[in-house]
Amino acid sequence: MSSEFSRTLSLLRQEKGVSQRTAAGSLGISQALLSHYENGIREPGLAFVVRACDYYNVSADFILGRTLSREGNMLTEQDILDAAEPSSNLRGSILATLQSKLLSGAVGVLFEILGKLGDKAAISAAAAYLGSAVYQLYRHLYRASGANEAYFALEADACLMDLSSADRKLSEARYAAALRELVSRKTEFPDMSAPAINAAYPGRCQSLTQVLSTSDARVTALSRQP
Repeated sequence: MSSEFSRTLSLLRQEKGVSQRTAAGSLGISQALLSHYENGIREPGLAFVVRACDYYNVSADFILGRTLSREGNMLTEQDILDAAEPSSNLRGSILATLQSKLLSGAVGVLFEILGKLGDKAAISAAAAYLGSAVYQLYRHLYRASGANEAYFALEADACLMDLSSADRKLSEARYAAALRELVSRKTEFPDMSAPAINAAYPGRCQSLTQVLSTSDARVTALSRQP
């Protein structure tokens, strides 16, 4: 079974806001067995997959990682191409277009939520963080192409020192500080539960879920390295 299943299963439980013990009880298995399923140690049978789909209200295709649609609609090649920006140069690469769609959808949800909070400091810090990441990736691509790096103010040697990482950490610190300030002022945050986000951002919520699931799996793997 695809490793996407274990990641999706874990993410769905976290979105639902329930513990492994609670979910396992509702699904009719032990907590230990559910932990094995969520960590990809064991593969479940069809009966469990059906129960999990009913419990989390998603399609089998979604929980198995075969589609980004919780309702089970498969993304076709044309769907992906149609979702790209009209001026996109990615039409020759389905994978590149898909990744562009996923990230643009996820970032769109992030900034719409920040927009509802109306905090300029949080919005600016988030934009600076993401912009710095794009800058660093583009600089590597620019250098690999053999283009003249005099186009940029930051010298090539300085860029190789990855100063943008320091810029991102500073932006992240400012972002976190802005959110803490909102909490201290008892600002009312939008409902961030999975059903609420899915209802507020149909379609794009699927992109957000996929980006979160994939990134969470990578970071979790790093945390478990000796």
